[in-house]
Amino acid sequence: MSPESNVSLKPLKWYKKLDTRKDRIESGVFLVEGERAIRQIVQACPDSIIEILAMEKGAPSFGNYPLRILTEKQFESVTHAETPQGILAAVRLPRDAYSESLPKNPGSRILLLENIQDPGNVGTLIRTAAAFDFDGVILTPKCADPFSPKCVQASAGTVLSLWIRRSGAYLELAQKLRQKGLVLAAADVHGTEAPSRLSSQSKIVIALGNEAAGPSQELLEIADYQLKIPVAQAKAESLNVAACGAICMYLSSLKGEVFTLTPTGCPKISKNVSF
Repeated sequence: MSPESNVSLKPLKWYKKLDTRKDRIESGVFLVEGERAIRQIVQACPDSIIEILAMEKGAPSFGNYPLRILTEKQFESVTHAETPQGILAAVRLPRDAYSESLPKNPGSRILLLENIQDPGNVGTLIRTAAAFDFDGVILTPKCADPFSPKCVQASAGTVLSLWIRRSGAYLELAQKLRQKGLVLAAADVHGTEAPSRLSSQSKIVIALGNEAAGPSQELLEIADYQLKIPVAQAKAESLNVAACGAICMYLSSLKGEVFTLTPTGCPKISKNVSF
C-alpha cells in the first residue's frame, strides 16, 4: 500500500513518542524494528500489526499491511535503535498486558520477574521463555517495560508469543497460580533446594528477582522451593539473572530426567529415571 492510500497517517513525531510507556499505553501501540523481529510478530500475532514503515531503499514483503515509505532522514527520526535496520512495524499492545487478572487459561509454565530493571535482561528472558514454550510472563511495575524499544529488541519479536502481565498484584497472581496447582520456585543465591526439583514439576512458576537484591522476602515466603544454582564462587560470585533464568527454564524442560549440577555449573544427566 502506498503512503497516499493510507489515509490515517500519523505525524512522524507520534512514532518517536512511543519510546515512553505513558504514550504507548495511551496510543495502544508499540514499535518493533527489524525484519526478523517483525516476521516473528507476523507468525505469532498477525492481526496485531497496524502499519509497516520502511526506508525508501526497499522493504521486505510481510503481506497486505499498510506500508509507509520514509526517507533515510525521516526513518532515523522515528527509530530508537542505535543502528537503524531500515524497517519497523507499529503493533497493537495486547489488551490485558497491564491488567491485574490472569488469562482464563494461563497454562502450566509461567515466568515471574520481580523488579528486573535492565531492559536487555527482561527482553532476553521473555525470548528464552518463548523458546522453552512457556505460556506467560508476569512482571512487577519496577521491571523494565516489556514493550519498550530495548526490551522488544532484546526479545527479538517474541513479546507477543506468550501472554504478559505487568502488575503490582504479582504476588496475588502467583498465589492464584499456586491455587491452580502450579508450584512456585524462586531462584535465590541463598536457596537451599537443588535445581533438580525443576524437572519433576509439570506445572511451575519460575521466579527471578532483581539483578542486585534478588527476590524479595515476600516472594520467598510464598515460594514452594528456593532454588540455588551452584557456581564456582572463587571465580564468579553469581550469575547474571538472564543466564540464571535460561538455566532454570532449560532444566524445567528436562522431563523424566534426573540431573545434578556440579560447582562448575555443568549438568550431569541420567535419562528416564523417575523421582
